[in-house]
Amino acid sequence: MSGATPIRGDDWLLTPDNAVIAFIDYQPDQYAGLGSMPVDELLVNVVTLGRIATDFGLPVVLSTVGMTLRGMAGTNEELHAALNHAPQIDRTTMNSWEDPDFRRAVEATGRRKLIVAGLWTEICVAFPVLDALRAGYEVYVVEDAIGGVSATAHQAAMQRMIQAGARPITVVGLAGELQRDWGRDGADRLRAALSGYFGGHRALRKERA
Repeated sequence: MSGATPIRGDDWLLTPDNAVIAFIDYQPDQYAGLGSMPVDELLVNVVTLGRIATDFGLPVVLSTVGMTLRGMAGTNEELHAALNHAPQIDRTTMNSWEDPDFRRAVEATGRRKLIVAGLWTEICVAFPVLDALRAGYEVYVVEDAIGGVSATAHQAAMQRMIQAGARPITVVGLAGELQRDWGRDGADRLRAALSGYFGGHRALRKERA
């Protein structure tokens, strides 16, 4: 669109061309153990994040745990649909970075800015984040799209990751960083995703009023 600022070739912020995003263990058993925020609020954030990843064409690494080993259900359908039913890398490891298929999927993108979201913060998010940092990745944790078994567990894990070099971001903040100019292509899809986000949270507030 005329008037839109071009994406800089040396852009150090997150862009659709330099980042990869990992969604880890968004499964019913993990949601059931969530204690750091209401599940319905998290779902609004996570589904919006999935739509943003798809709309901006970010490479997606989607992982689950225990589907083969324990017969656990996979990624919740709302998120999986938002991700265009991306293939799921199933693991036995709590730490997805220790799973060769997961690690190869991230490495195959050739991108060094890794966005991570998952359940639970203190295990299935913190462990791969710490390992990816050690491997030299810039790691961004989507704080309002993750959760732990308690507020204390979530906060302690966030502090640990930040101290190790992880960079906390939010769903809406990420959307704005990827778009940055309403004149660029994709603005209408972004507006639709954000409309779903704000509309979802308004509906939840109304239900609780």
